[in-house]
Amino acid sequence: MRRTEVKERLRKLIERRQPGEVLPSERTLSTQIGVSRPTLRAAIDELARDGLVVREHGRGTFTAPRKISQDLLPTTGGDQFAPPAEGHWTSKVVDFQITPAGARLGKRLEVSPSRPLVAVTRLRIVEEAPMAIERILVPREIVPDITRADFESGSFYELLRTRYEVRPSTAVQITEPTVTDADESGLLGVPQHSPALLFERTTRDPGGRVIEYTRSIYRGDRYRITTHLKFDHTSG
Repeated sequence: MRRTEVKERLRKLIERRQPGEVLPSERTLSTQIGVSRPTLRAAIDELARDGLVVREHGRGTFTAPRKISQDLLPTTGGDQFAPPAEGHWTSKVVDFQITPAGARLGKRLEVSPSRPLVAVTRLRIVEEAPMAIERILVPREIVPDITRADFESGSFYELLRTRYEVRPSTAVQITEPTVTDADESGLLGVPQHSPALLFERTTRDPGGRVIEYTRSIYRGDRYRITTHLKFDHTSG
């Protein structure tokens, strides 16, 4: 039996199981499918690279955990609206400091290099698993008394609106594929150079002032974005 046929048999087996469920041992699967263990192992390796299974040393092979979906919905004005992503999200701050903007970040946030920024790195957790690393930068004058704990509970944008009377109005967000470095892999609990999604977002208030710059790394094996498109049938 060719490896492609073995992969297809295994794919059907995976479809019948729940996310995160352990698969039978290689010995059992090779007997059930009628294939040698080296061929079976090679097929499982390919499925692991495709993100359909996860191999854990000493524990076995598991179907991949459920992906967390983020929907982007069209509004009446043609813009995209992002409702909260699936699951129960919590945050853990791993670094909190006040630091001068410097030349590069000063240009990004449109402030002088000497202007102090609140710089926060936090781990975003969903369903008890680390999902993303967010690096948030905000001019300190906008949030003068903000604390580390403020970034671990509730919505940051809601905090801006209610405590500081700062209303996020528009944002430009860039998304591109990347891989995790050693530090990111350690925080996310994935192997180094694992596939990931990089988000860079610059947010402004109604007056056009930059109020936030955020750089986020999301796990490529657990996070996906679904975009809902609306077409104008009146135009050619």
